[in-house]
This record gives sequence, C-alpha cells and structure tokens, in this order.
Amino acid sequence: MPDTSMSVTEHLEELRKRLIISVIGFIVTFAVGFFLAKPMIVFLQHTKAAKGIEMNYFRVTDPLNLYMQIAFVIGIILVSPLLLYQLWAFVSPGLFKNERRVTLFYIPIMIVLFLAGVAFSFFVLFPYVIHFMSNLSASLDIKSVIGINEYFHFLLQLTIPFGLVFELPVLVMFLTRLGIITPFFLSKIRKYAYFILLIVAGLITPPDVMSQIIVMIPLVVLYELSVMISRYTYKKSIQNVKDQGL
Repeated sequence: MPDTSMSVTEHLEELRKRLIISVIGFIVTFAVGFFLAKPMIVFLQHTKAAKGIEMNYFRVTDPLNLYMQIAFVIGIILVSPLLLYQLWAFVSPGLFKNERRVTLFYIPIMIVLFLAGVAFSFFVLFPYVIHFMSNLSASLDIKSVIGINEYFHFLLQLTIPFGLVFELPVLVMFLTRLGIITPFFLSKIRKYAYFILLIVAGLITPPDVMSQIIVMIPLVVLYELSVMISRYTYKKSIQNVKDQGL
C-alpha cells in the first residue's frame, strides 16, 4: 500500500533532504568533472571527426569557458543516476510495492538509453555533419576558421538532445502506466508521428537526404519500440486491475 501518512511538513522536509543530497552529489561530480575536463577536451580534439580542423579561440576567456562547460556537462552526466534515484525515493512512498520496483528499474534503462543516444550522435551523426560542412565550405571556396567554443557548443548541441530523444521509450512506458496514452493511440497516429519525426530529422541535420535518413532510421525504430513497450505495459496494467478486482 502507498504511504499516505506523511504530513505536508514531512513532505517538505523529505524534499529538502533529497535536494541537499542532490546538490552535494553534483558538487562532488563537478569536482570530478573539473579533473576530467582537460583529457576529455584533448580527446575530442583528436577524434576522427576533428581531424584536420584547426581550432582557435577569439576571446581571452574562451579556454576557461570551455573548460568549465565541459566540467559542468561531465558533472551532470555523472550525477544523473543519483538525481534520478533521489526523485524516485521522493515519490516512491506514494506508490504500491510493485510500482516501486518497476519505477526503480526505469533508472538504469534511462541511463543506458541516454548514453546510446549520445554515442549514436557522436560516432555516426556528428562526423557525417562535420564532413558535409567541410565539403560545402570547400565547394564554396570558403576558408574555415573554427572557434573552439563554437565547435564544442555545436558538438554538445547535437549529442545531448539526441540522448534525450532516446528516452522516448521510457517516457511512453511511464505515460502508458498513468493511462495518459495507449498503444492503440500510438498506432493510430503512426503516420503523423512519422511526419513529425521527419521534420525533427530535417531540423537537426544538414539539408541533404542522406543525413536525414541517418537520423530518421533510429527515430522510427525508437517509435516502433515505444509502441511495443506501450502495448506490453498496457496489458500488464489491465492484468493488474483485474487481479486487484479479484
């Protein structure tokens, strides 16, 4: 049974406790990120995608800004399991025992999906986009002078959102369990969803067909995976309702 005996004051105290733990956790992971930032920046400058690109800085503070930005991103990624767990720990008293077990299982799935999205974007999409842009500038006889801040900003702008997009199956599972969406609804709107995914692929890629296809394929796979997960979750929810009725 859910624990509904906590007062408003106790809920606020619990929230305060979870926030303090999260802030302390981020301070620790940010400190770790501060030490990892330099090797990470050096590594990213020597990847295949960056080969032949001479990176420059145009403001005195550019190197420091980049260093802090990368340390911050590393800190957020490292602390994310703790943040997700603290969120779960805060809401879990209001859940049934089986719901606590299932929702706790969301955390490693979300982390794996996020890393899979970042990896796909970094190893597949990002090198292709850089290659496309380099060829385009060469065909226009434009000499590129790339600022290191702009390069890393573009890298993060392309990879981090893709990691978030890969959370779609977990989001669909959660919304299905809440009864907000159903697998029948997702199947019904499939053609409209594909159209929206095509627009998304066009917005985050260069204007060429191949790059849009590269992005569209995993998006479609994610959507179909989400439909299957929604169908399974929906059946489990129906079964749970029947069992409780018995």
